[in-house]
Amino acid sequence: MTVSLPLVVVLGLFAWGAVKFLGVRAWVVVLVALFGFWLSHTFLAPAIESGTRSGVDVVNGSHD
Repeated sequence: MTVSLPLVVVLGLFAWGAVKFLGVRAWVVVLVALFGFWLSHTFLAPAIESGTRSGVDVVNGSHD
């Protein structure tokens, strides 16, 4: 059985867990999310996307 989850859902679960169990303040999660949003509009966005895709491929095992 294969379950496919978008990366944003997984990261959202981590953020919820950090707020719930680690005591991270909700405003810190919002600040980090805004930073990521603004970072996606910079020249670093292609490198971040490529690195994320490579990491996901390594975890999933490339099925070419």
